[in-house]
Amino acid sequence: MSDTDHVCKRENGRQECLPHSAQCGRDNETDRMKRRSFLGAALAAAGQLACAGAARADAKPAPPNIVFVFADQWRAQATGYSGDTNAGTPNIDRLAGQSVNFTNAVSGCPVCSPYRASLLTGQYWHKHGIFLNDVPLRAESVTIADVLRGAGYDTGYIGKWHLDGRGRLSFTPPERRHGFSYWRALECTHEYNNSQYYGDEPVAKRWEGYDAIAQTAEAQRYIRERGAGKQPFALFMSWGPPHNPYETAPKEYRDRIRAEDIVLRPNVPAEHADAARKDLAGYYAHMMALDDCVGQLMDTLESSGIAENTIFVFTSDHGDMLYSQGLQKKQKPWDESIRVPFLLRYPKAMGASGRGTECMINTPDIMPTLLGLCGIAPPASVQGRDISSDLLSGREPKLDAALIACITPFGEFIRKGGGREYRGLRTRRHTYVRDLKGPWLLYDNAADPYQQHNLCGKEECGEVQDQLEGCLARMLAECGDKFEPGETYIREFGYTVDDSGTVPLHP
Repeated sequence: MSDTDHVCKRENGRQECLPHSAQCGRDNETDRMKRRSFLGAALAAAGQLACAGAARADAKPAPPNIVFVFADQWRAQATGYSGDTNAGTPNIDRLAGQSVNFTNAVSGCPVCSPYRASLLTGQYWHKHGIFLNDVPLRAESVTIADVLRGAGYDTGYIGKWHLDGRGRLSFTPPERRHGFSYWRALECTHEYNNSQYYGDEPVAKRWEGYDAIAQTAEAQRYIRERGAGKQPFALFMSWGPPHNPYETAPKEYRDRIRAEDIVLRPNVPAEHADAARKDLAGYYAHMMALDDCVGQLMDTLESSGIAENTIFVFTSDHGDMLYSQGLQKKQKPWDESIRVPFLLRYPKAMGASGRGTECMINTPDIMPTLLGLCGIAPPASVQGRDISSDLLSGREPKLDAALIACITPFGEFIRKGGGREYRGLRTRRHTYVRDLKGPWLLYDNAADPYQQHNLCGKEECGEVQDQLEGCLARMLAECGDKFEPGETYIREFGYTVDDSGTVPLHP
């Protein structure tokens, strides 16, 4: 039997994406509302009692802290725990052994600002309006920091912001920080060894040396200070690496890996091998530096005595093609671009032993899930799926599909270079994508993990393709995405773009 024959048949008598919306990554709406209502009432009430001091200090449950750390452009495949022999990530591997490992985590709109807006709001890209880089998140957006701050949390942000849209080196005043009170951040820079930031005053400061290391030291200080108090805290830290430029990690890390020793993924064409190895050597050097930073954060939580009741997340905003499929960077619908690492550790409520889940967690699902783990009901504006009750009970979450999208091509995915609008699904087994002209890509990722055989339009795969098309249509309808040309959304939100579809940078 050929791969094509194998991949397009029913698996154990069942297709993975059935007509019922629950099998398309959505629970039944009534059940979902009941669960959310129950969790919102019961858990939020418990959290409010804990914060209000209604019971004796030694009797009330303490709300968990949050330390949410995300890198920029770190693809899921590039970790030791996922089997990458190039990756020197012993600390992250150790974290994986203590965490829920989301092996199918997806960045549904795999580019910087859209991810960040969805992370904070729990909404899809056509809804919050951030489907381009360098545009501002609307003032009326309700973010996770707004909600946590309202529930009594201290909220902090360190590193790359990229949601103000008023110049990459500009000051972001407190009223535009969307609920974050502690601030050591900059809109955007990738000059990792000459990196500036702002605090509460419009006076630029500079991180000493390699910015990720300095930012980690600042995060450690924040954790030690807040961990000594009674108020829960939520710290979000965004590193710029391993995003290009790849060659700028500290020398001690660059010296640990040689380009000629890099083992390439099989989907890197031979003509790109030398360039891929050169870039990957720098990419992995950045990762080794960040791995040490993760270890330092874990040690600080332990030494502060708060690791047990802290939700610690390590993830990334999107991946990086790095010449897989002969392509570079992000925004593309292939796995190297859309799949990200996602480790969640919460020992007090979920134990200290690691476990894996294949559920298709997507960026909009993160905000409501974190709130649920804190006993706080998500706001009505959220579109993502709260899987906190499944995580707390040890059940496998019923998320069978994640939407992936390019609302309008821009930046490193412009039309003249093959960029296009698309909508698609990443399920536990398949990737299915259509553009405005019709079906474009279909992969069976179980039989073809490097996505080298496009099955779209093949007769023997018609049943699978039809079911995935129906599932995609239902999920788009549920989140209100009409899948129109990119220009429609650009006009709707009043953006100005250049000939490539990209927002011109402010001075």
